[in-house]
Amino acid sequence: MEQREIILRAIGVLTETQEMVRRLTDGEQLDTDVTQLGRLVSEVFPTVEIPAGATAEQAAEITISALMPASVSLVEAFAFLFTQLALVHDEGRRDVSSTELLQEIALRMSAPDAQDSPESPDTPDTD
Repeated sequence: MEQREIILRAIGVLTETQEMVRRLTDGEQLDTDVTQLGRLVSEVFPTVEIPAGATAEQAAEITISALMPASVSLVEAFAFLFTQLALVHDEGRRDVSSTELLQEIALRMSAPDAQDSPESPDTPDTD
């Protein structure tokens, strides 16, 4: 899965979480068994097969080698989104909500000419 797709899916996770918090605040019961986060994790992390005769150390090494790239990609995606949200917050901007910012980032990341991994995109002009 490309980093751009992981970021888009992370936006979905954050958006879903905002909605879940709103609904919980309103006193609703939620079915959290099937969430975007669960689906993202199951799609990003590979299945790890440990050979039958592997020692504990070998099994650990195989597992770490298989899971580390996915872990780093997920952390990078959420760190990127956090940074974008924090920049807008720290600038004291009130003209754009977190939801609007996430939508703007998703639109930029979905554009045909979007980079596979974002460097430092500008904050949106959603005036």
